[in-house]
Amino acid sequence: MLESCVTYSVLPASDLQRATAWYRDKLELEPEQTQDQGVLYGTGSEAKIFLYETPNAGTAQNTAMCWLVDDIEAALAHLRGRGVVFEDYDFPGLHTENGIAEDDMGRSAWFRDSEGNYLCLTQPA
Repeated sequence: MLESCVTYSVLPASDLQRATAWYRDKLELEPEQTQDQGVLYGTGSEAKIFLYETPNAGTAQNTAMCWLVDDIEAALAHLRGRGVVFEDYDFPGLHTENGIAEDDMGRSAWFRDSEGNYLCLTQPA
């Protein structure tokens, strides 16, 4: 039943105004719709991102959302040019070089938004 349904991500923000500015200035995303409960973004397909205000923002230590990209180096360079800072990791099973980790599934890079949510770029193998 769900395999053909479109998904959307729901991300928390402790300061919705700050988060909306960050998504505009850093990721070049403009709201598709602003509601009392939050802000809805489109991502170039049917997928959506809903950003809502809550005091729980930034508490998750896991990846909240990933974008699939064709050229991860170009995407990193573009976002770094807009001030996005990518995480570096050196753990058993996860090591980044220039912000990029590689495994059998592809290449990935992580960054945090203004609210502390972990976001990711992935170039599938």
